[in-house]
Amino acid sequence: MSREFRHIVRMLGTDLNGSEKVVYALTLIKGIGINMANALVKKAGIDPDKRLGFLSEAEIRRLEAVAKDPAGHGIPEWLLNRRKDLRTGKNLHLIGSDLDLQVKADIDLMKAIKSWKGYRHAYGLKVRGQRTRTTGRTGKTVGVRRKRR
Repeated sequence: MSREFRHIVRMLGTDLNGSEKVVYALTLIKGIGINMANALVKKAGIDPDKRLGFLSEAEIRRLEAVAKDPAGHGIPEWLLNRRKDLRTGKNLHLIGSDLDLQVKADIDLMKAIKSWKGYRHAYGLKVRGQRTRTTGRTGKTVGVRRKRR
């Protein structure tokens, strides 16, 4: 196996910068934050100070396997991003496009059951209790015009 440097590494459907350290490169994958990246690297047995471009194919495959099933590899459930899933009742960790699709499905479910959050999503308003009197205005800007003389 050659140990040459790769500038772009494809992992979990995302192109990652090979010149970054492994932990920081993993955070560019949607659904993996810094704490989860540290846990993945530790469970995969990879040096966190190593650059991503210097990893061998076996190390990358091992890292992907741990990222796809973190609970099965001993990562604590409080680090997972989807605990007690509504449909399955299991603790899951979603990454990439799976996370996007699940968030969209959750919003559609809130709209279907006509919950307050679903109503706010449907009308394009702020959902989490922010003020809307002066901020969050979209559309055509309305300002003050001076009278022409």
